[in-house]
Amino acid sequence: MSYLDNIRTFVRVYELGSMSAAGRDLRISPAVTSARISQLEDYLGVRLFQRTTRNLTPTEQGQAFYGGAVAVLESVDEAEAKVMNLTDAPRGSLFVAAPLGVGRRLVAPQAPAFLSEYPEISLRLRLSDRVVDLTTEGLDLAFFLGQPEDSTLRIRKIADCRRVLVAAPDYVKRRGMPESGEDLVRQKHDCLSLRYPGASEFQWMLDTSDGPKRFAVTGRCECDDGDVLTDWALAGQGVALKPVFEVADHLTAGRLIPVAQATLPVSVQMACLYTHRRHQDPKTRLFMDFMTERMARTVKDAEAVTETLLSNP
Repeated sequence: MSYLDNIRTFVRVYELGSMSAAGRDLRISPAVTSARISQLEDYLGVRLFQRTTRNLTPTEQGQAFYGGAVAVLESVDEAEAKVMNLTDAPRGSLFVAAPLGVGRRLVAPQAPAFLSEYPEISLRLRLSDRVVDLTTEGLDLAFFLGQPEDSTLRIRKIADCRRVLVAAPDYVKRRGMPESGEDLVRQKHDCLSLRYPGASEFQWMLDTSDGPKRFAVTGRCECDDGDVLTDWALAGQGVALKPVFEVADHLTAGRLIPVAQATLPVSVQMACLYTHRRHQDPKTRLFMDFMTERMARTVKDAEAVTETLLSNP
């Protein structure tokens, strides 16, 4: 078995803290994962992990080996990238993450064209509205909305996405039309919240005559899937804060209408995150170039379609 495979497996076990999690990430069985670690330990003549029935923790030797192991893998990746830069056929697997709405509406529809143009590249796309960690999850890049928490990562901006507060006509008929964020709070409108494990206290940032202000909205429904919030809004369950590109079709069809337009949501940045090392990989650069141009155009087109609706409160 390849010594390099053993090192790569060790790094993922170390970072994820679990044999099974590392195996899933590398698409190998727990038995193969364990065998690779055992072979590496036999070769080095040391114990890299302390194993119990419930816990797996790196030993002092494992902690010392990790830094060098990462450096080895980075050197190999850089060497492979230099070779692939000299060829016309980049190859390999791309592991990409995106929020659900961004992934479903902007990334996934463009993926077939990219894969057709580069037939030796395979794509693993993970969609989730939670915050992801590029390093521990082994991602090549991640699309996101907002501001990243990790300042050590590289950012490539795609667009500033306009956002809108929306509700179904039936909801407005039943509860009345809120004119502003103050109305949402004072009249105790049912606001649909996007929450996930580790999310901070939920507030909506809206533009007021005094500048951006946070509004502590409340509601009975929350979910970690933004598309579920859209479905609930369509069903008349409350007010949702959505990027315009996600609800443009519903707005133009009248299934959703803009509300609280005296205090519009602050626009949100759409960008992709990557590490410096990942950017050296030609397939990663190709994917970013291909996607960012098309994603920005789709966002712009969606906002243009709804411009009249959103500029006439």
